[in-house]
Amino acid sequence: MKDVLLIALFAFLGAAAAGLLGAGVLRLLRHRSLVVSLSVVAGVAVTAMLAGTLTVAWAMFLSSHDLYVVTTVVAMAALVSLATAVLLGRWVAAHSRELTLATRSFGDGGTFAAPAGQPTAELAELARELAATSAKLDSSRERERALEASRRELVAWISHDLRTPLAGLRAMAEALEDGMAADSGRYLRQIRTEVERMNGMVGDLFELSRIQAGSLTLTPARISLYDLVGDALAGVDPLAREHGVRLIGDRIDEVPVEVDGKEMSRVLDNLLINAIRRTPPDGTVAVAAHRSDGGVVLSVTDGCGGIPDEDLPRVFDTGWRGSHARTPPAGAGLGLAIVRGIVEAHAGRAEVRNVQGGCCFSVTLPAA
Repeated sequence: MKDVLLIALFAFLGAAAAGLLGAGVLRLLRHRSLVVSLSVVAGVAVTAMLAGTLTVAWAMFLSSHDLYVVTTVVAMAALVSLATAVLLGRWVAAHSRELTLATRSFGDGGTFAAPAGQPTAELAELARELAATSAKLDSSRERERALEASRRELVAWISHDLRTPLAGLRAMAEALEDGMAADSGRYLRQIRTEVERMNGMVGDLFELSRIQAGSLTLTPARISLYDLVGDALAGVDPLAREHGVRLIGDRIDEVPVEVDGKEMSRVLDNLLINAIRRTPPDGTVAVAAHRSDGGVVLSVTDGCGGIPDEDLPRVFDTGWRGSHARTPPAGAGLGLAIVRGIVEAHAGRAEVRNVQGGCCFSVTLPAA
């Protein structure tokens, strides 16, 4: 037993010395290639075995011939281990370079394509993560391009919509100043109408800027959806009568919601006004509300004839109008963008789909 302990001690001391030396070498070469590191690791393993073996052999006073044989066997093992480490290191390093080049491509704005046949599970996992990141970047770039396009479109339309009434206001003001207005009362009423329309447009811009800046402050309270929809229908009834549109709101469940009453009233007003203006005379705008598995669903269905499939993803984008009309009812294209912003601020979602004869806008809110 004593001999075994001595042999183990001598072997441990020799191997420990080799291990400490290898650790120092690894620290010095820690920034070098993977091939170098793997070669050092293989060399440390073989050197530790050789040091332990030689220490025990010297302690046991083996013959020179036996010591030579042991040393030769260990040296051959060292050569094979080093060769294997070098080959493995070169293989892994080559695939790492391929992965680096592929990563550089999507960093420059391209799409990441993972090289085939990754040598290790870690590199394969890294390639999958890079592919997922590339997909997210592509989606982000696409959203950024769409947002930039909608902003340019909005600026162009807002500029036109502001310039037109301003020109009219200037002409009417000059006519009043020069005493050329035969019916000054009519001019004053028209000026007030244009000012109110511009004030509404500026108010929408301010509301949208608060939403996009994340500074929209909500004051949620428990409200009955029945009362909320009833007030909204009463508010837009004169507009519906003016356009000859019939309002239907007989499918409203009395379900409570935890929302900001003022902001949700704005959502309903925007949806209803948009539906009334897009529905032809003698048409119908129907409002419904019910509880579902995903929360509380509020829908507004109009008779606009439907939205082209290619435009459906853009309906809630800033500046989208659905047409190139420049008439006042076309609006500034901010109403539906405000709807989506307010609904998402309530942790809900806004959607649209085509139905027979028109389209259905639905708002899903968390149940109270």
